[in-house]
Amino acid sequence: MNYDVIVIGAGAAGLIAAGRAAERGAKVLLVEKKERAGRKMLISGKGRCNITNFSSQANYFKNIFPSGRYLKHAFGRFFTDNIIELVKKFGVETKIERGDRVFPVSDKAKDVVDALLHYVNQNNVIIKYNTNAQTILSENGKITGVKVQENNKINDILCKNVVLCTGGKSYPATGSSGDGYFFAKELGHTIIDPKPALVPLETLGDVAEKLQGLSLKNVNAMLWVNGKKYKEEFGEMLFAHFGLTGPIILTLSKFAVEELNKKNNVKISIDLKPALDQQKLDARLLRDLNEHGKKNVDNIFKLWLPSKMIPVFIELLKIDSKKQAHQISAKERKNILLLMKNFEFEVSGYRGFKEAIITSGGINTDEVSGKTMQSKIVQNLFFAGEVLNLDANTGGYNFQIAFSTAFLAAENIEL
Repeated sequence: MNYDVIVIGAGAAGLIAAGRAAERGAKVLLVEKKERAGRKMLISGKGRCNITNFSSQANYFKNIFPSGRYLKHAFGRFFTDNIIELVKKFGVETKIERGDRVFPVSDKAKDVVDALLHYVNQNNVIIKYNTNAQTILSENGKITGVKVQENNKINDILCKNVVLCTGGKSYPATGSSGDGYFFAKELGHTIIDPKPALVPLETLGDVAEKLQGLSLKNVNAMLWVNGKKYKEEFGEMLFAHFGLTGPIILTLSKFAVEELNKKNNVKISIDLKPALDQQKLDARLLRDLNEHGKKNVDNIFKLWLPSKMIPVFIELLKIDSKKQAHQISAKERKNILLLMKNFEFEVSGYRGFKEAIITSGGINTDEVSGKTMQSKIVQNLFFAGEVLNLDANTGGYNFQIAFSTAFLAAENIEL
């Protein structure tokens, strides 16, 4: 059977590409190697699915790498209000939370996936699950079909267009195992070396391990490279047995991974009291020590730190936990202050693709038209989503990239 378009991968990008192409009147086949669609969407946002970010294009451009402006045409064609309107059409009401993050009111990612599947099914897209694309077929620089494996049989399925929506390499259990890079490279495309992004960081020593499970809010994390401050983020983070994670650490991780791969020295320092400069914090410490002079050190620390952090701090500061507050020397007070303002960790590595939210790297966008998402090398070959060398900070930006590039690709297929 011949198709106008075969979409490879039934994730966020694939569902939009298939739905929009079929809506335009194309005969569409959507092939998915797993047994269901949208597996990565189902686990995103802790199972809530951060659909998009309700902010300006200018803000998006600041949060996308290596160049957000590449997406100007895609965003101009299909943006935040469009995806919100689309899922609403299929019964999903949305809400805006902190940082302009958009979630379904139900807090259920499944509702979003179901809505996109309704979109696809309403437009008569044929979906084949448990079907592995093996290679993309072309002749004289033009798409002719896709070789697939289904039920242990390998078949060539003919088509006019292919939209490659296979994702990156992050969360491989969901189906994102890097197949798309292989297909694109076979057809002559350049692949920017894929690396884990939005990924937890591993640290030296056992301090993070002692604090594992502790979440900190309203702290400032600073990334240092070879002793120079490189980036900083304010917000929430979490300690794990291997090191550091949580929203602000994941945002800094892109740069940490790049610098670690350059063999540079990378550190993260945490300012636990960013609302107070050193002078104001010192005044507060002094006041508390004077007012609670007969309290033991381990009790006075309860005024300043989460309980789980107290024994770790006392050990690092080498202070007797039973010493009374009025016995704390000026030097010891200074050391307490410095540790609160500069709680430092040396970064030794990062977790793998299994724990990375997205992939940095992918198909070189210099070889893909930003106006159509069509390959500049092979006619009628289109790309959308994470398979491209585009990645963004947390907050719904990455899903919007997938939706927008997929819609633009579907708008430009040959009917």
